[in-house]
Amino acid sequence: MAIKKKRRISIRIDMTPMVDIAFLLLIFYMATTQFKPPEQKAVSLPSSHSQIELPSKDKISVTVTPDDSIFGDYMEKVEKDINGRMVPTIERVYMEATPYTVGKVINGIRARNLSALVIIKADKDVKFGTMQRVMDTMVEENLSRFQIITELEAEAI
Repeated sequence: MAIKKKRRISIRIDMTPMVDIAFLLLIFYMATTQFKPPEQKAVSLPSSHSQIELPSKDKISVTVTPDDSIFGDYMEKVEKDINGRMVPTIERVYMEATPYTVGKVINGIRARNLSALVIIKADKDVKFGTMQRVMDTMVEENLSRFQIITELEAEAI
């Protein structure tokens, strides 16, 4: 007597719910991700061997370009009242300065957060006199604590 094989029933898996969840997650991540805001002007940083990490928040960025333009930049988290609810948002403050007014500009930004670290991003082609005047102006305004950003030099193998 021959054994009868059971007929196999094909299974159909509906992929629609999985695709819906995948797109919902994608939309959620796109809506909640905070991208790095673009810089006002691109600068080519000088190189050094320093490996100190910069803080991710509470920093005032001063950008000095080769054409002696100076920009102040500060981001802070604030809560705004939107439709009766306090919603956390990020507010960005931009200021333009000259080598003679950079100290006043930074003090204006520092009025929002006294513990903010001042960081100078100067292009490697900036004139020495411009950087000297920027630093002198900052010292005159009692801003003697600041850091200058550089790129890490690649080691030769």
